[in-house]
Amino acid sequence: MGVWGFWAVVAAVVLMVSAILARAMARAKADVRASADYDLAVYRDQLSEIERDIARGVVAADEGARLRTEVSRRLLEADRAARASAPQVRGSAGWGIAALIGVILIGSVALYWDLGAPGYPDLPLKQRLAMSDELRETRPSQAEAEGNTPPPPPRADVEPAFAELMEKLRAAVIARPDDLRGLELLARNEAALGNIGAARKAQEAVIRVKGDTATAEDHAALAELMIMAAGGYISPEAETVLAQALQIDPENGTARYYSGVMFAQVGRFDRTFVLWKRLLEQSPPEAPWVAPIREQIEEAAMRAGIDYTLPEAKGAAVAGAPGPTAEDMENAADMSPEDRQAMIESMVERLGERLANEGGTAEEWARLISALANLGRTDQARAIYAEAQTRFAGRSVDLAGLKEAAVSAGVAE
Repeated sequence: MGVWGFWAVVAAVVLMVSAILARAMARAKADVRASADYDLAVYRDQLSEIERDIARGVVAADEGARLRTEVSRRLLEADRAARASAPQVRGSAGWGIAALIGVILIGSVALYWDLGAPGYPDLPLKQRLAMSDELRETRPSQAEAEGNTPPPPPRADVEPAFAELMEKLRAAVIARPDDLRGLELLARNEAALGNIGAARKAQEAVIRVKGDTATAEDHAALAELMIMAAGGYISPEAETVLAQALQIDPENGTARYYSGVMFAQVGRFDRTFVLWKRLLEQSPPEAPWVAPIREQIEEAAMRAGIDYTLPEAKGAAVAGAPGPTAEDMENAADMSPEDRQAMIESMVERLGERLANEGGTAEEWARLISALANLGRTDQARAIYAEAQTRFAGRSVDLAGLKEAAVSAGVAE
């Protein structure tokens, strides 16, 4: 049954109920009138009986006159009462019927609007699942989706120094196509510039070079780039890459979040809700997928027919996230110069990978810029600063802290 058919049935039911109520109230009015007419008939019969009794001599003339007067008085009072009640009954009945019809119409529509799903056909669960399976199997490919998605316009706010570094990085990757670090930097920075296609190719090369050592986050990053290139749509190819990430690490947050998005796109909100609820309960508040899940999970639950109330957000992230601090540097004072350098570089690498994959605060990005400059890797520190500027665009306080760190590190003026 279509939407208009459903509302036609609703209107017919309302009219039927209204007709029954109107008939009942009309019958009540008729009953009230019949009672008044009965009283009048009784009094008239009594007057006739009194006249017959006087004529037969059963009742004396003076007693008959008294009885006639009393019954006549009652007859007049009953007639006045009947006349007075008739308009009132008609008026109250009309208003009562109108009020009931209005309550039924407004109440039923409001109740359905709150509990129902306007615009959605009433389908059996088996048919809904079959439709979801068909939609999933026949959805467009990645190439079709990208062909229908206009690429984002090139960024116009790229600093000349960063643009020059990017040209050098691209040339270096062409000259050394198996340079893993160069490919990782290229993928990350092309994405920051909005060059999603170039970023995707670089990320595919990262996975190619790593081979069996490619991590779940490597595959999840590639899937995310494919989804961005398709305008948020998750194609069968992107779903396959997400599955590869989850096969390596079933707890990978990025892949779990986008898997939930994919199920929502094919109408399986029940599976979306299960995935997102567990991910939300297990994730720290600073995880990049927490905010979008909190914005959408209640609607997913509603569409899945689940009564769910979003819990309050967890506390803010704990300050001092992992990364090389001054205390870390002091702890390395007793090591040999080689060991100390290796430890510091390892910590810097871990911080850089975490910020690239999971994001972080402006303080952490500033710490990475300072650490890279202290290691003499000023070109990389400058690239990280440029990337951080794109990530925190429009956030003046964070940008000011980043600039202060970059100036202190000698990579900005």
